[in-house]
Amino acid sequence: MEALDIRPLTMNTEDTPMLTLDMIWDAQAALRGVARRTPLESAPSLGENLYIKAENLQLTGSFKLRGAYNKIRSLPPEAAAQGVIACSAGNHAQGIALSAAKLGIPAVICMPAGAPISKVEATRGYGAEVVLVPGVYDDAAQEAARLAEEKGYTFAHPFDDPCVIAGQGTIGLEILEQMPDVEQIVCPIGGGGLISGIAFAVKGLKPSCRIVGVQAASVGAMLESRRVGQIVTVRNQDTIADGIHVLTPGKLTFPLCQQYVDEIVTVTEDEICAAMLALMENQKTVAEGAGAASVAACMFGKTDRDKKTVCIVSGGNVDVTTLSRVITKGLVKSGRIVEISTEVQDKPGSLIHLLQIVSQTGANIVSIHHAREDEHADVAACTVSMVLETRDAEHVAHIRQALSSKGYPLFT
Repeated sequence: MEALDIRPLTMNTEDTPMLTLDMIWDAQAALRGVARRTPLESAPSLGENLYIKAENLQLTGSFKLRGAYNKIRSLPPEAAAQGVIACSAGNHAQGIALSAAKLGIPAVICMPAGAPISKVEATRGYGAEVVLVPGVYDDAAQEAARLAEEKGYTFAHPFDDPCVIAGQGTIGLEILEQMPDVEQIVCPIGGGGLISGIAFAVKGLKPSCRIVGVQAASVGAMLESRRVGQIVTVRNQDTIADGIHVLTPGKLTFPLCQQYVDEIVTVTEDEICAAMLALMENQKTVAEGAGAASVAACMFGKTDRDKKTVCIVSGGNVDVTTLSRVITKGLVKSGRIVEISTEVQDKPGSLIHLLQIVSQTGANIVSIHHAREDEHADVAACTVSMVLETRDAEHVAHIRQALSSKGYPLFT
């Protein structure tokens, strides 16, 4: 990571109530009839001993409703009358908007200007006022803090708040109720509110259960903070997992992760896309990038495969306009689509001979481009680029070997 901004950890325990198991039990009682008890289902096609906790099927399409409602329902009457403000890439926004609407409290949401349109419109649809802020989550947070000071709103932090963390911790209670013999829980990490609540609840009731956090490799702020031993801000980079695109961990969540999370791993953008595709094909469920990160970690061997494992699919609010790109990247990562370029002699029958070899391997040709003028080609040759539908990485290797054995050069 580059350009680290190291910030000493400070916690005001006088002003900030410490998290307790009683707070999580209380949140669970308050959420009955408000949040869904989401299903926990086996996913053998994704991995042995693997189960999915489907928070993408939660109301608003994300776990965030749990913490948001628990926070807002805890406000004293005078604060509730003033209204709440929040910052979010989308899921916390929808959770706050719906919770505020249920409780009759005005809500203003600051969102990064690049947040998916579907999340912006859904937030407005729940009745909240949306303020789009140029930049990323951290910029939206600064604007929300400014407006809270100026207008007197109560700031509902998306992750660094005991009431929010307690609400998210109810997922841990549900998992233990649904699967008492769980051995490992794999959870996405952005700012750390979800994994802090789950880890605190589970470790308090079943210390032997392993808790693994997953971050996008491009923005691994919690991982880097653990390595350094204090909170750091990492350099902003793009990720399809916008729900965990957080550059600085929380002052409450960082020490909770330090104490209760066993390990943090990272996944690449291609791995996330492959997991999103696998969830669609095998589980018939749609997960956003952040929600699929936990599954990606298990699919690509970054967790203990021998343990009975629950993956938290934290949200399903993916913008449909990105799905085609996600599917393509997922197909490439899993060896289901490949582009191969080679060279043929510029004479009759050469292209047919090449295509016959490809056909014999069982690949399906999606598209083909035949170019006489190409930097790779000799004067008497042509370059042929083919996009092929394939079965898997082994099938791709077989095609390449078949072409090479017949004397066809392969270009990268």
